[in-house]
Amino acid sequence: MSESGLAPAAPGVTNGDERLLEVTGLKVYFPITRGIVIERHIGDVRAVDDVSLTLRRGTTLGLVGESGCGKSTLGRAILRLYQPTAGRISFDGQDITTLGGAALRSVRRRMQMIFQDPYASLNPRMTAGGIVGEPLDIHSIGNRGERRQRVQELFEIVGLDPTFAERYPHEFSGGQRQRIGVARALAVNPDLIVADEPISALDVSIQAQIINLLERLQGQFNLTYLFIAHDLSVVRHISDQIAVMYLGRIVELASSKGLNREPLHPYSVALLSAIPIPDPAVESRRRRIILRGDVPSPAAPPPGCRFNTRCWLRERLGNPSRCTDEDPQLRELATGHAVACHFAEEVAGSPEQLQVTGRPAATAGSAPESTSGGGAATQSPSPAPGAVPPPAR
Repeated sequence: MSESGLAPAAPGVTNGDERLLEVTGLKVYFPITRGIVIERHIGDVRAVDDVSLTLRRGTTLGLVGESGCGKSTLGRAILRLYQPTAGRISFDGQDITTLGGAALRSVRRRMQMIFQDPYASLNPRMTAGGIVGEPLDIHSIGNRGERRQRVQELFEIVGLDPTFAERYPHEFSGGQRQRIGVARALAVNPDLIVADEPISALDVSIQAQIINLLERLQGQFNLTYLFIAHDLSVVRHISDQIAVMYLGRIVELASSKGLNREPLHPYSVALLSAIPIPDPAVESRRRRIILRGDVPSPAAPPPGCRFNTRCWLRERLGNPSRCTDEDPQLRELATGHAVACHFAEEVAGSPEQLQVTGRPAATAGSAPESTSGGGAATQSPSPAPGAVPPPAR
């Protein structure tokens, strides 16, 4: 098996300083056109707008944010499933931004994807063994007997009975289907796996099994993950670093422990405040931030900071004009966080103890504060329509 290149990669020693993936200024715009006979370009949906990140070999970068913020588009653009509009993607030192044909196919052997929907991502007309073995056929790896043996090995690796290889997708449960998707991603021994919300469609108990499987496989094969998810508690568990994305841009990038211990972007603080805490005593004392309004359209983002239309910190600071006049750049603070916020230094504490430096905690339904006269004069909070006021202390 080793001569054919079908055997699983041997566990390697992770070099924390080795950069496997570097994304610089990546943009993915989808054109908006008008007209039937003559199409006119009238705008763009800025799905990914100037994103830069680095992913080191053998680590996991968690990517979180609301639906529609561009997480999945970013992951697919990195794999070149979408053509980037601008920017640069470097994989293991090779610029793959404009690769095509056989050159791109050879790189894709080292980059695979686990899709979100375990039902839609499997061809119902193919057997499970055929689905897992298809990457081997595409890349012409081994002969027929070696491919069959490799498929059986992959079934065992992901915790499935090899005799299930002759079954069709409709004969499996959701968790089993996702294991098939994981086996397919592992078939060609990739270095990088983009996991696009791989557990969102599964039951909670099955989610834990898939997460444990991914962690075991990472240690066994020295895999590198870009893990896209909504569930911050899951991302915190599996990730080494976390990037928070909002409206096509990364607004905060930090270590998993650092972000969960002390988020420094108002959007990150709001997301973390929504995570349920199993301790009722702590949960009853915690003040949750409920963001007002809807996410702006990526076709017409607001001027200045893209989060300014929903930012609770901006209200607490008296609506400074800088938030709407100047677009904040992602900058590294002394804490090691990279944050795209003009007033990130004003944020302190954690979701269990939310506060703004020198000011009361920002809570759902609170009115903006006045900072005239050099002091913070707090108005009495008035509940917003539909908002649950914070519990009395």
